[in-house]
Amino acid sequence: MAENRETFRESVLNNENLTAPTPHRDSGTPLEKDFIPNGFGSHMHLDASHDSETALKKMRTAGSVSITPELFEKLYLSPQNRVHGDLRKTVGNPTPLALIGFLISLHPLSMDLMGWRGAGGNGAASTGPYYFFGGLLMTLGAVGEVRKLPFIFQMGLADKTQWIIGNTFPFVVFGAFGAFWLGWAATLQPFYNAYGAYSTTDVPADGLNTVGFRSSYAFFFLAMAIMCFVFLICSLRTNMVFFMIFFTLVIAFCMLAGAYWQLNNGDAVQAQRLTVAAGAFTFCTCIFGWWIFIAIMLASLDFPFSVPVGDLSRVIKGASERDKNV
Repeated sequence: MAENRETFRESVLNNENLTAPTPHRDSGTPLEKDFIPNGFGSHMHLDASHDSETALKKMRTAGSVSITPELFEKLYLSPQNRVHGDLRKTVGNPTPLALIGFLISLHPLSMDLMGWRGAGGNGAASTGPYYFFGGLLMTLGAVGEVRKLPFIFQMGLADKTQWIIGNTFPFVVFGAFGAFWLGWAATLQPFYNAYGAYSTTDVPADGLNTVGFRSSYAFFFLAMAIMCFVFLICSLRTNMVFFMIFFTLVIAFCMLAGAYWQLNNGDAVQAQRLTVAAGAFTFCTCIFGWWIFIAIMLASLDFPFSVPVGDLSRVIKGASERDKNV
């Protein structure tokens, strides 16, 4: 045991590759949730035959725990990939935290855009939630997708700590939308003078009705639509619910951009229709978002039933899987 520990210590100091092998999806072998080299733990496979107390004890003592591909993709919104070291030996899954920040921000905004019960003003009443739910929680969720190796501290190698990316796709998505909500909130705040800079009077709010502000802000929505389109393509390797989230967002951002340009064309009626349609599509986004949030929370607490999310990872094979079949 001492010899194995010393060998592993030297490998870490030399920055050797500690990547765990990824089993083939069609082989029938469950994927590992985390990986620890021999000598530092053992591997446990949990299934329906284990009661909750037994499973908890095994998860506390096992070096790694195997879960099915479907459960992994439901929990992490990302296909299983090759990662370094003990990346997924976690104390909590950051994905639902980021999702709830997104939903608490977007759901009221979608109803504001549709003008329900007299709501409007681009959701200015929810500026606080945009900062602290959308911006803060999504940023924390993004950072949570990147974890430090805890076992390095246990070995006394604090000077060799490193950040290792395990879930790149959710990390980028949550980080990007966290920044979006911060940007949206900042635009609504007079302090940042986003629209006041376009005003030709002493009233900063008059800048909201200028051609310059509307066209400039529409380009921001267009850029968000392009970003969501890239996410849409990437989501074909995750699940159907995630795919529909980005599909509805692409349409919604395009409609918001069109609404601002129609105002500049003097067609306020068409602009209003586009705004309401954008709100309707973002409302659909929220329905899919709540669905996958519920699915993750049920799976995380080992409920006796689950909510399907439409796994797509087996429909579109990854490049590494394709190469194995060649």
